[in-house]
Amino acid sequence: MAEEAGPEAEAPQRGKRPKQGEPVIDRALSLLAVFTDRRRALTLSEMARHAGMPAPTALRLIARLVAWGALERLEDGRYVVGVRLWEVASLSPRGHGVREIALPYLEDLFAVTRHHVLLAVRDKGEAVLIERLSSKEATEVAYRVGGRAPLRSTAVGLVLLAGADAGFQEAVIRQPPDAEAGVDAMPEGQLRRTLSDVRRTGVAMIRRSAPSRTVSVASPIFDAEGSVAAALSIVVPDGGTPPNVLAPAVQAAARAVSRNLGYNAGPTEGVSVRR
Repeated sequence: MAEEAGPEAEAPQRGKRPKQGEPVIDRALSLLAVFTDRRRALTLSEMARHAGMPAPTALRLIARLVAWGALERLEDGRYVVGVRLWEVASLSPRGHGVREIALPYLEDLFAVTRHHVLLAVRDKGEAVLIERLSSKEATEVAYRVGGRAPLRSTAVGLVLLAGADAGFQEAVIRQPPDAEAGVDAMPEGQLRRTLSDVRRTGVAMIRRSAPSRTVSVASPIFDAEGSVAAALSIVVPDGGTPPNVLAPAVQAAARAVSRNLGYNAGPTEGVSVRR
């Protein structure tokens, strides 16, 4: 006979899944999501705490993730992201596909500038860096390959935001300004004007003072449908080559990549807004 629920038992609220009823795949993904730039190797207890789940549950899921190759266990018992995840991620058409086509042009631009050359795509409300070419002498920058960057306070982010659909743009514009170290906050009115300029000129520029004094210049890469598929930028020390000198080189490289993606440029070169 089934046991009756005690007087303190609560029925699940309609429309809400109890936490213990969370799908296994969601719990496994939440364990992978606890890794960040500053948390690259974690113990079992740390992973469980950051994911908000009991240690025994985390242990069972971690064992399966290790067996599959999504996680690897170090000699000291800590866990790191496994190489197999990189293998799977490399198949992403918005990442690897664009990168593969763009790489020769990134290399040409890098050979000329000898500074950072970046390639980024948008994932929801952030820019994801899918490639960065840098020399040993290049100035320090904030973002790494695979890292995420804000849309409204980076040059690649502004390009990606300017090419996003109007509804998404409006939602981002109405958010409070980013509080990012080294970059001046851009209030709503200024952001609207900036995005309008990016769409008109096809160029975005951001100055920042941390982690070093740099200027970033970015341009859009278009796909065959005319949508902004990625953003290409160069990052140089502030006070060096003027941005208006860098912009034509960045635009030329971005146009070349766009043509190889099947984009047929119209009479204007600005960024159109997706509706």
